[in-house]
Amino acid sequence: MEININTPALLFPAISLLLLAYTNRFLAIASLIRSLFRNYQENPDVHLIIQIRSLRKRLSLIRNMQFLGTLSLLLCVLSMSAIFWKNLTMGGYLFAVSLFLMVLSLIFSLWELLVSIKALDVELQDLAKKRYNH
Repeated sequence: MEININTPALLFPAISLLLLAYTNRFLAIASLIRSLFRNYQENPDVHLIIQIRSLRKRLSLIRNMQFLGTLSLLLCVLSMSAIFWKNLTMGGYLFAVSLFLMVLSLIFSLWELLVSIKALDVELQDLAKKRYNH
């Protein structure tokens, strides 16, 4: 396969948009945790602690997503630099590792999504129980 400087450059828009989405997820969850913590201080409830634990796990996953995505972007830049300096072999290897890291970042994103869906499902089940008990 022939690689040129445009090949790694193709990932830039995708990585940038993913990192923006990851950051938005992080900010939304951080805000929710702060709100739940304030609610817990006013009215201690075990249910709130369980929610905060779930959100904490999601924050950890998002941190890993951001780390891997950023590292992928860095390796794209290094790959482009290697290609620019006519070291095509090194550029190809760096690009391959960059792609691998992006795949890992996306896997963590899917994992975080599954955790999020599970947490929402628990909330809906709890709401259904309260509704039918009244």
